[in-house]
Amino acid sequence: MYLAAIILLLAVLPVLSILVEFVTTTGAGLLPLVGKWFVFWAGGVRLFLAGLSQVFRPQFTYGGIFNIKDPEAGKLVKEIGFGNLSMGLVSLFTIIVPDWIVPAALATGLYHLLAGIQHWLNGVRGTKETVALVSDLAVGVILLLFVLLTVFSTRQTIAA
Repeated sequence: MYLAAIILLLAVLPVLSILVEFVTTTGAGLLPLVGKWFVFWAGGVRLFLAGLSQVFRPQFTYGGIFNIKDPEAGKLVKEIGFGNLSMGLVSLFTIIVPDWIVPAALATGLYHLLAGIQHWLNGVRGTKETVALVSDLAVGVILLLFVLLTVFSTRQTIAA
């Protein structure tokens, strides 16, 4: 279930959303669509759902992903969940406030990249943490590349 949710939220739904809007909207640029839909699905839906899970069933994160046995870890996981809920909600709101896309992409992209690096540094990991490592790194790179390309192209336009 975890792997299916990750594939759906981080690959299938963003790519499908990009393709549908690209084909049906005249003049829709590919880069803005990548930002819009990866922020919404990976930064918004995924982080919001992860936050809900971390707040209401922290044992999945500390036990199922990190293989930590101490229930006291739930206190930290819940706080991480509050951050995920917050970033997720901001990213979900980008659908109605498009000016938030680049800041949301920066925050959630950096979060994903750093989380992926930490998963890698953890060394020995189970299947769920490996899935988290790969998906976090991929989303982090996509979102931060979007931010860099958007900021660079905007700066070029302003300078011209």
